[in-house]
Amino acid sequence: MSTRTFADANEVAQHAARHIADLLTQKPDATLCLASGETPIPTFRALVELAQTGHANLNECTFVGLDEWVGFGPTDEGSCGYYLYRDLFDPLRLRPEQIRYFDAKASDLDRECRKIDQFLTERGGLDLLLVGIGMNGHIALNEPGTPFTNRCHVVELAEMTKTVGQKYFTQPTELSHGITLGLQHLTEAREVILMATGERKRDVIQQAVEGPVTEAFPASIIQQHPNAHVWVDFAV
Repeated sequence: MSTRTFADANEVAQHAARHIADLLTQKPDATLCLASGETPIPTFRALVELAQTGHANLNECTFVGLDEWVGFGPTDEGSCGYYLYRDLFDPLRLRPEQIRYFDAKASDLDRECRKIDQFLTERGGLDLLLVGIGMNGHIALNEPGTPFTNRCHVVELAEMTKTVGQKYFTQPTELSHGITLGLQHLTEAREVILMATGERKRDVIQQAVEGPVTEAFPASIIQQHPNAHVWVDFAV
């Protein structure tokens, strides 16, 4: 694990976008998984700009969705997929076959988990996983107490996640469960980037990179990954 501090959130985003573009130069058919949420959006927009100006080629890569609120889909404003499609997939004009995403409205969510697990196994795992960190230390929707060995699974959301998740919706919205890649997928990814910006993330980042490695604080698993980068701005 390595850490690096940038001047501000925009500089973090620009660096991350260039890093992804460089990876795709080396491996055009890479399998990528980029978290949704507030923190990655500037990275999405920077990557789109690189692609539109001919400095990144995303014609052969594949994106795997990281997580989703159960009962929601990409057309539902506030869903995880909504922001991925709005700020990344649609502007890049990705072909449908370049996207693998949970159907969080499916009647058989366990089957959805198995489908993504199988796809990642067939692809040999993720080439790059970019994630943020929750205020309770969660990675994706792997809440505190989630076994590090879990693959895709359905999870009951922590109260903090239900509360913080309201910021993505225009009106109070009931959130109870999520469907998510597991921390084993993080362990097996060839490269992991953990991004955090803003002063409010200072304590959780410090705990993630300096505290004990424990399932009680899922983000601490980053310390065990040999090719993980923690990128923050000076506010953190």
